[in-house]
Amino acid sequence: MMIFFIVGLIVHVVFFLSIFDIYFTSPLVHGMTPQRVPLAPPAKRLVLFVADGLRADSLFKPDDNGTGRAPYLRGVIAERGTWGVSHTRVPTESRPGHVALIAGFYEDVSAVAKGWKENPVEFDSVFNESRHTWCWGSPDILPMFAKGATGDHVYTYTYPSEREDFASTDASRLDTWVFDEVKDFLNVAKSNETLLNMLHEEQNVFFLHLLGIDTNGHAHRPMSKEYLENIGLVDSGVAEIVSVMDDFYGHDGKTAYIFTSDHGMTNWGSHGAGHPSETLTPLIAWGAGVQTAQWEGSHKYDDNYLKEWGMETSRREDVSQADIAPLMASLIGIPFPVNSVGVLPLNYLNNSQHFKAESIYANAIQILEQFRVRSDQVVRFSFITPRPLTDSKQMDFVRNARNLIQKGQFDEAVSIRYCKDLIDQAMEGLSYYHTYDRLFLGSSVVLGFIGWTSYVVLFILKTHVTERSLGQIFLCIGLLVAMFLMVQSSPWTYYIYCLLPVAVWFSVMRDLVRSVPSLPLSKCFGYFLLVTFGIELLVVSFFYRAMLTLGLVVLGLWPVLSGLYIKAKVRSLSWMLSCLFLAVFPLLPVVGREPDVNYVILFVCICFQMMQVVLCAYILTSTHSSLQLKQGLPLFNQLVSWLTLVSSFLIPLLSSTRLFHRLLSILMSLVCVYLLLSTGYEALFPPVLSWLMFAWINIEQETMNTQGSSNRTELSSTDFAENIDIAKIRQLRLDDIRRSYFFVFFIIIAFFGCGNIASINSFDPASVYCFLTVFNPFIMGGLLMWKV
Repeated sequence: MMIFFIVGLIVHVVFFLSIFDIYFTSPLVHGMTPQRVPLAPPAKRLVLFVADGLRADSLFKPDDNGTGRAPYLRGVIAERGTWGVSHTRVPTESRPGHVALIAGFYEDVSAVAKGWKENPVEFDSVFNESRHTWCWGSPDILPMFAKGATGDHVYTYTYPSEREDFASTDASRLDTWVFDEVKDFLNVAKSNETLLNMLHEEQNVFFLHLLGIDTNGHAHRPMSKEYLENIGLVDSGVAEIVSVMDDFYGHDGKTAYIFTSDHGMTNWGSHGAGHPSETLTPLIAWGAGVQTAQWEGSHKYDDNYLKEWGMETSRREDVSQADIAPLMASLIGIPFPVNSVGVLPLNYLNNSQHFKAESIYANAIQILEQFRVRSDQVVRFSFITPRPLTDSKQMDFVRNARNLIQKGQFDEAVSIRYCKDLIDQAMEGLSYYHTYDRLFLGSSVVLGFIGWTSYVVLFILKTHVTERSLGQIFLCIGLLVAMFLMVQSSPWTYYIYCLLPVAVWFSVMRDLVRSVPSLPLSKCFGYFLLVTFGIELLVVSFFYRAMLTLGLVVLGLWPVLSGLYIKAKVRSLSWMLSCLFLAVFPLLPVVGREPDVNYVILFVCICFQMMQVVLCAYILTSTHSSLQLKQGLPLFNQLVSWLTLVSSFLIPLLSSTRLFHRLLSILMSLVCVYLLLSTGYEALFPPVLSWLMFAWINIEQETMNTQGSSNRTELSSTDFAENIDIAKIRQLRLDDIRRSYFFVFFIIIAFFGCGNIASINSFDPASVYCFLTVFNPFIMGGLLMWKV
């Protein structure tokens, strides 16, 4: 039996890890030749402003008085720049957002866990291709690009990480620090000949990372006065930096400016998912080589944003976030980042058609280079799937595009359009090869999982055994699969994913021909229909939490439908009431949207007799009060919170091993930590769920006593320290299918009752403020995961 459990654990670990090889593979390839525009660039230098966490509507939408929150940037849009909405991708976090902006490609979802402080993988970027890059801002972002650059031409200036405090009195000071440092830097350069010469070289980049807006959004929400006032401060700072830059370079007109954001933010102060408030960010470009303001009466966008923002007559040019990297490269004449999948937005350029044609041609060749390298890495089986963009097609595209440019046919209808078609086909090819093994591996893993589930069922149901062997057949299948993988030079992990289903299905077929189920077929069919309906209910609940309420109501009627209510009225009534109380939670809004500590205090009243819970309630309320008064996180509160977390693992081990004593100890230990991580009605959830679990234990005991399948009459006599003889396990019953479903259903209720675990950003970051307020993504994420 122990071997069975160990094998089961290994199988599930393998299936879990396979997700990353199937869906979360890196899009990076290496070995491409850098491509650059052969003509003189319009700008000698570029200034990039990234307002972290700034939503597009927060910047563009006028305030209640009808005036813009950012008058300077509003003036740039109206007079001398081009603007639009930059569309980001999931995950809407700082690292993937900045990689898309500066390197031009979208990291896989797992990259959000790789860290912000350095590059775990090598990739090219605008900073790497520049002659010199100077960066000011957060210590969580800047080192990531400095360590990933070749050479020592990326210089970073950061403030201490302790300043990234959500409880600070004024988070906008982070942005003020950046603006002041840039001005001091330029003043120092006037008396430093070496630095002055470096600054007057071409292809330089200045990067200003402005974190104050994001910090205020997390701490006070995007609709707060602090967040909106921070936008005004950034607007004034940008205006001042532009003035200082122009003065420093003698108004030579060779500086290009880009203002954008890495991601937006939800109304409850989080980001990471794909809501429009997170994916729609502003983009404003002006200066050397950038198209000046354009006006038009009709628009190509069918959304209502232009009217809402009061910008109906202004020309809007939306881009994908990765498109900004080739735009910056084109403006200052550096090679496009070799890993970029961004498409140069030509409508942002104020240059000749020849320059635009050469730029989009270089962009097309740069993306085609990635396609060639990627296709060479994959051994194709053309009889299975067709190959996109063959070698002959590539040569025709490149030759024809080059000829059109040489003939001077630069307009949109000829060479430029031709290059865009080449980019589209190369992008389709990249996507094709990036997901080439997905169907094959996914099918293997699904077969393996179904096979393992079938084997477990047969392992439980089998009653007698006869000698049959399918080993030779499955051995041949395994050899064929291994040869197929060997021809493709697949990684060693692919062998595990693909050979595991062969071994699992061999075990299934071997037991299938041996086993004969002893359960009545008619009842099995009825249970099958009920379980199928129940599973569908669980699947729908992933999208509509209210379906869990329906499930709880049906479960509450079980004692009545089974006749158990007549034999155990008190326990049945407790079961029904607890189901109905718990059914309320899935109907409430997801926790985190509007914090309300009063619900937490209501829960404390329920457990007032527990002194540790009272202490946690005091810590919670005093912490929230301190944060509202902008006095920071008290040290005493922080120490008690961490001690409570640590003690929650130790105190249950000191309690009695009697069933209810130990369960109560575990409950109270976990509840204290959960209370410190609560911001609203979710504090009421654990006692109601625990009530239902207590009722479930008792009513199941009553059911087993009625069926004569239990030797115990009182659960209070159960002791965790007792030795259980697994050889004397009782006979399997159909009720065990129901119990299994109840168990899975309650797990789903525990996860989705208060929040949506499919998106961790549905949980309020304020949940962790009792433990820390200084930004630390791994500790904060770990605490949120522990809460879930």
